[in-house]
Amino acid sequence: MINKYIIEFKQLIKIGVPIFGSQFSYMLMGATDTIIAGRASSADLAGLAVGTAFATTIWMFFSGVIFSVTPIVAQLYGAKKYIEIGQKIREILWIALFLGILIFLMFMNMGLILKFFPIDTNITEISVDYLKAVAIGATFITVFTCLRCYSEGMTLTKPVFYIAFAGMLINIPLDLMFVYGYLGAPKLGGVGCGIATSIVNFLMMIIMFLYIAYSKNYKKTKPFSRFSLPSLSTTKEVFKLGFPIGLGISIELSMFSGAAVILGILGETVVASHSIAINIASLFFMVPLSIGLAAATRVGNLIGEDNLRQAKVASFSTIYMCMFAALVNSIVILIFRDFIVGIYTTDLLVLELAATLLIFAAIFQLPDGIQMGALGSLRGYKDTFIPMILLFISYWIFAMPIGYFLTNTGFSNPLGASGMWYGMIIGLVIFSLLSITRLNWIIKKTLRISS
Repeated sequence: MINKYIIEFKQLIKIGVPIFGSQFSYMLMGATDTIIAGRASSADLAGLAVGTAFATTIWMFFSGVIFSVTPIVAQLYGAKKYIEIGQKIREILWIALFLGILIFLMFMNMGLILKFFPIDTNITEISVDYLKAVAIGATFITVFTCLRCYSEGMTLTKPVFYIAFAGMLINIPLDLMFVYGYLGAPKLGGVGCGIATSIVNFLMMIIMFLYIAYSKNYKKTKPFSRFSLPSLSTTKEVFKLGFPIGLGISIELSMFSGAAVILGILGETVVASHSIAINIASLFFMVPLSIGLAAATRVGNLIGEDNLRQAKVASFSTIYMCMFAALVNSIVILIFRDFIVGIYTTDLLVLELAATLLIFAAIFQLPDGIQMGALGSLRGYKDTFIPMILLFISYWIFAMPIGYFLTNTGFSNPLGASGMWYGMIIGLVIFSLLSITRLNWIIKKTLRISS
């Protein structure tokens, strides 16, 4: 039995390490934009921050639909239905293109909505122009995501990492050119980050297309062997699986943005400290996130092979690995929290409060890691609707109301920022327990049906 777990640990590492590299590259692209725009001016940084907040929320919702490609391809790949994979990806590319155009239109018209927000006009103008600059790139990255998920579903995660890493490196000189006007480029400030992002997204999409077309690793699926029109059955399958993923991601993002809104009335020191703590927690979360994403591929492959007992082993191996990674994260955060916060700020009040909140962030890691392991495995089983409901219950029925109560009222005294973190931890613990219960039920149901 131990050997079966060792096999799964090795497979998850093999699939997950390049996924981690890809996720880290995407994060560094955003960090590069923030640093370079911030050095241009505070208005450019603020405009970029507002624009990015809206862009990320919209794109993550729609990209969730495309994330369904991974379990679809993974199960077909495990079943060795290679030609069907090629047919599916041609049909799903139409969906990705449609969603990309829809995102483009939304970004181009976000100015109509932003004008109603109580934000300084100088900042809003930069945000609107940034969204227009990044709009076409949103279409490219949506198509790239479709191809990326197709590749990852076939356990080919290294090519995605190489392309994402190259995109991150190319983004640096492009940011410098368009933000500061180097090498004859127009000096656009924060808006230049949007231009750079669109160019990088286009290059990543084209390179991914060419690699898939000419690499022998994909030939057995014949992805571009012929022309295929959209398929109603494939469209239904993608939205049935993907819409709950997108909505679930939005629910999770809304908890973090909602927490920032709730804490906003407590002043800039609290907001800054909270933002730093959340950012650090998110960086460390990339490890269990990568393991969970790898699980969607590995579990899907095993189900496609009809190796359901090994799929059960893979699911629990994922949770154990995520727990171990989260435990290591927690220890590192607790030991080095003062040093880590010191990288972000020199303000003593912010530093002290952020270091305190990192204690919560360390606790935060364990339930967050467990839920990611369970969620990734559930995606491998193509179970996405009920987990979305469980996310809503955990975060919006429990986490947010409890956090709001403890922050502003408490049982004897308001707890301030700590109260919000207590609420989020409670929500995560509830969801981790519910998601493991759901995973157990799905595993037993699948084994019962097959026997």
